[in-house]
Amino acid sequence: MATLQFLGATETVTGSRHLLELDGYRVMVDCGLFQGFKALRERNWKPFPVNPASINSIILTHAHIDHTGYLPRLVREGFSGPVFATPASVELARILLPDSAKLQEEEADYANRKGYSVHQPALPLYSVRDASKALKLFEPVKYDRTIEITKRLSFQFVEAGHIIGSGFARIDMKTLDGREIRVLATGDIGRYDEPILKDPETVEEADYVILESTYGDREHPDVDVKARLAEIINGTVARGGQVVIPSFAVGRTQQVVYLLRELEDAGEIPVLPVYVDSPMAVSAIKLYLRHPENHDLEMTALMNEKRNPLATRNFILARTVAESKAVSARNEPGIIISASGMATGGRILHHLRQRLPDERNTIVFVGFQAAGTRGRRLVEGEPEIKMFGENVPVRAKIEQLDSLSAHGDWREILRWLSGFKKAPKRVFLVHGEPHAAQSLKEKIQAQFGWDVEIPKYLDKVEL
Repeated sequence: MATLQFLGATETVTGSRHLLELDGYRVMVDCGLFQGFKALRERNWKPFPVNPASINSIILTHAHIDHTGYLPRLVREGFSGPVFATPASVELARILLPDSAKLQEEEADYANRKGYSVHQPALPLYSVRDASKALKLFEPVKYDRTIEITKRLSFQFVEAGHIIGSGFARIDMKTLDGREIRVLATGDIGRYDEPILKDPETVEEADYVILESTYGDREHPDVDVKARLAEIINGTVARGGQVVIPSFAVGRTQQVVYLLRELEDAGEIPVLPVYVDSPMAVSAIKLYLRHPENHDLEMTALMNEKRNPLATRNFILARTVAESKAVSARNEPGIIISASGMATGGRILHHLRQRLPDERNTIVFVGFQAAGTRGRRLVEGEPEIKMFGENVPVRAKIEQLDSLSAHGDWREILRWLSGFKKAPKRVFLVHGEPHAAQSLKEKIQAQFGWDVEIPKYLDKVEL
């Protein structure tokens, strides 16, 4: 018997965890952290819905924290099996997971020193030591290589085009009664014709598809994103202000830097100090350059010319706390890129606390902002935001460039689905807020006539 249980990313865009069980063998696809609303974040602290020690292995579609960030906690609670990921995802996890653990330790320590936590003492969800233990379980798997986990369960990674190392997990199972079942878990689907990375690879068939629906109800704006970015930057410089970009350290930061370099090369913005204030993002930039297997043709051509496509002319990388404080102390016009992308934590909070009250500045969000996050509240126009136990007035201009998202919108998802030569038995929509998932369900049914389901948290289905 084969079953699929949804332990996360149901009617929300975080906490991706999908448990497949084949005649007693358990493999989980992704092991993400819940983010956003308090009710979701509290799931990270509750006992895991199944015994972690009973999970035999994990397949990671990519390294983003909402797909990997719970792994150290799962290991702490008893999981000890192999964790399969692409080589670039393994490298990224070595950056992301210790950083996530360190941030949690630092935030717990800060809350204890300032006394603003309701928990006494405030504790991190997991430690740097837990992250280190988790990383020892990783096993790199190249794209299109078949890995036989058991005699009746195997999988391959297929290029997803979302971030460096991202892959669709194509899982083949054979039950004891001889039935053959193919499950395709998309993780996150990338976009077409974007810089740096290859397009999502076409998949022709699967019995069941676990499909993300983040932008299931939206199209990315048909705007010239570089022209709009140049307009924002030039307007802010004219006011004597600074541009602050909350950005995911992996994927979005590299894309933003790539676009800034292009704008500088074209003379469409002045040469400004561009600060990347995130140890994770700094490491990820170098990692992006090391993995040509994911590069598109333009990125490959630039690399062949011995140019660094991921650096501007006045490019300052901040790794240490002292370097970050030096960035905060600068007042001249410039661009600060820092994590996290939804302003849920990290160094970006210090830059926002300092620069939100100044009307000369501009805060530019460059992707989806999940419900319940500070980023969503800022985009929706809240006049003040609570950070570090204090209310910070919002006087800076707030801008959002949705078209920089690394997630395919509903048209791009349908374009990718049109590559199927045979209808799946069922499509499960995950990793999307309720309206987005429902909207995508209706679009898939209208165009393809397929069976589409939106699972609830902890739903379990027989395959």
